Amino acid sequence: MQQMEVDSTPMTPTEYMEEDRSPVPDSTAMDVSEVDQNDDDDLSSVAALIDQLKHDDVQYRVNACKKLTVIAAALGPERARDELIPFLDDSIDDEDEVLLALAEELPNLSPYLGGSEYLPRLLVPLESLAAIEDATVRDKAVSSLRQIATQMEDSQRNNDFAPLVKRLAQGEWFTSRASAAGLFAVCYSAFDAQKQEEWRNMFAQLVHDETPMVRRSTTKALETLSSVVSEEHLETFVLSLFNELASDDQDSVRLLTIEILIAIANRFDAQKNRETLLEPLKSLARDKAWRVRYMVASKFVEVCDAIGEDTVRAELVSTFVDLLKDSEGEVRTAAAGEVPGFAKFADKQTILESFLPCIRELVEDGNQHVRAALALHISGLSPILGKEDTIEHLLPLFLQLLKDEFPDVRLNVIANLEQINKVIGIDLLSQSLLPAITELAEDRQWRVRLAIIEYIPLLASPLGVEFFDEKLLNLCMSWLGDAVYSIREAATINLKKLTEVFGAEWAKDTVITQIIKMADNENYLYRMTTIFTLTTMTDALSPSIIKDYVLPTVISLSEDPIPNIRFNVAKALETLTPSLKQDANTADLIESTVVPSLQKLTNDKDGDVRFFASRALLDAKGQKPSL
Repeated sequence: MQQMEVDSTPMTPTEYMEEDRSPVPDSTAMDVSEVDQNDDDDLSSVAALIDQLKHDDVQYRVNACKKLTVIAAALGPERARDELIPFLDDSIDDEDEVLLALAEELPNLSPYLGGSEYLPRLLVPLESLAAIEDATVRDKAVSSLRQIATQMEDSQRNNDFAPLVKRLAQGEWFTSRASAAGLFAVCYSAFDAQKQEEWRNMFAQLVHDETPMVRRSTTKALETLSSVVSEEHLETFVLSLFNELASDDQDSVRLLTIEILIAIANRFDAQKNRETLLEPLKSLARDKAWRVRYMVASKFVEVCDAIGEDTVRAELVSTFVDLLKDSEGEVRTAAAGEVPGFAKFADKQTILESFLPCIRELVEDGNQHVRAALALHISGLSPILGKEDTIEHLLPLFLQLLKDEFPDVRLNVIANLEQINKVIGIDLLSQSLLPAITELAEDRQWRVRLAIIEYIPLLASPLGVEFFDEKLLNLCMSWLGDAVYSIREAATINLKKLTEVFGAEWAKDTVITQIIKMADNENYLYRMTTIFTLTTMTDALSPSIIKDYVLPTVISLSEDPIPNIRFNVAKALETLTPSLKQDANTADLIESTVVPSLQKLTNDKDGDVRFFASRALLDAKGQKPSL
């Protein structure tokens, strides 16, 4: 690679960049990671990075863009300002991936320009990036422009940043106008009253733009702008634009206005919200486009928090019920997820009379996603209804959802059993759910079985050891023989958690003896599960139990005809060693039992067995195992 000479008259970066150079072969190209190891002042490293900026390979150019600070630091402030930034501005015609990296990295150059007075230099390439076709690059450029604007002095915002926004807002292409919308709020508070009025008028022109994409951008930006305008202009300016956008002929615009409504409501008092926002909200909730209604439904609780509890109770219960009964499944799904949150605004009588009939219909809804959303959130009503009403009205629906044919519905119910438990108590819950749990434990969907396994330890302590042993122990042991590996793995972890709940002696008397019997099973998977289970439970067992039950079982499998069994024996012995070392009564077993078994396995005919045995042997002898 041609390198820049380090003397009084080196080739300038601009000359280097302008020079027609052939691509650097991969075998000789200096990678960015290598450049990091060199001194940033080494011009040859800078030359290598600059060369990557013009490399044919896109990834080279992306990597080089991510190291612009390295180049800038090496060049020094003056050359970074006068040569590097102009070159970057001339490089805008590139792949979107490169431009995205450039837009992200440009603000990081600000400390390398020689002072805050040179920040406007960074605006030039970012202005170009804010006008290109790719939306992702534009969004990143706008974000970077906002970042730079916050670092500027008021004079720079007036003299440099404001003209940039104006040029973008009046640009011929809609892409620049769409980007301009996101820049109005960042400097608005720094301007005087006259300048603020100019910006409001300019923003209003974008709201009326003929291009839907520009109007969508202004809708997103108006939410942010509403937080920085005065209270007077919030009502006379923001509210007026909100009403226009909320009645836009494009549903892609209208659906974004719900965020503006929330922002305005958070600044208005309850009375003003009722007077100005209630009707627009109801109109959006009845919108002809289901996507708009979906957005209202998904944000309904947030809207209610902003508008005020009294208004919600008096005016919005029927609106929410309509969303629960919407003709579109997506809207009903979103509304179902808001049920517990909205119920907090209603009294118990309203819930029983208005919500529960809708919920009963949703339990039998033809759309499985609606039922899944309801199953995930229905338990949130329990603390609100209380024990008696939960038992009478909610528990039957809960049990019905547990029998749903769609697996996700059943999974979502199981995931929230704890909330029901807190309200009605474990005794009643176990009586009601035990048949369902037993049935789900044998569900053909392995994810359902997995969810049941993960919930069992939560039931263990409230149920008590006697009830558990009678009703659920056999079920837990049966999972060890499941055909799905993930279930068998979860079952071993489940037994460890149960041991932590009921104690090591319980495990010795009820679990360990059954696990040991599996070591003699003809099916090698059972023997493998024996090793996994005993190894997983080790931390919850006492050294004496490990000595009397676990270690002899593991050692007995060291001569198993299946190599997978033997090398897992080696791994198991490696796991058991630290536990044996901790107790004086078992420490001698390492030399007398563990080491001889491992030494024998190091001579095994299978290479994997020898590898794991050798590693475990080093560990048993207190040496660092080789990787």
